[in-house]
Amino acid sequence: MPTISRLSAAELLASAKELADLLVDAVESGSSLGFLSPFGQDAAASWWEELAPAVAEGRLLIWAARSGARLTGTVTLAPEDKPNGWHRAQIAKLIVHRQARGQGLGRELLALAEQAAAEAGVKLLLLDTEAGSPAERLYRSAGWTEMAVVPDYAADPAGVLQPCTFFYKSLGK
Repeated sequence: MPTISRLSAAELLASAKELADLLVDAVESGSSLGFLSPFGQDAAASWWEELAPAVAEGRLLIWAARSGARLTGTVTLAPEDKPNGWHRAQIAKLIVHRQARGQGLGRELLALAEQAAAEAGVKLLLLDTEAGSPAERLYRSAGWTEMAVVPDYAADPAGVLQPCTFFYKSLGK
């Protein structure tokens, strides 16, 4: 089983090239993560590096999963920064390398982010994903509730507009 650890800002910067490999792999395999093909290594590494200040300030929490020396997955938790949203957070960028999919790593990363959110006092989690994607099936099976499907919400890596399913999960009172 992979080792999963929360990244500090310094660890994020040190891992940016490996995280870039993971992100490029996901985009190349068709995952809708906000990027269009072709999506290069340098752009991906820069994207991760730009997150370091938010990680340092606690506005983003990022975990990385390693199988041996290889980075195989990641998940991000983004607590709401508005005063009236103290009780909610968003799950973002749950990514599993295509060679590590189907082994439960996505579910493990999701559960870890949910647990960290609950421990931080978060009561409500939100996320969105491309409708009909394998990720959508994961969220449904992990107890997430569909709120809505929005047509033509975002372009997939090929630039084709796709519907997006929005989910929430209550973490208790």
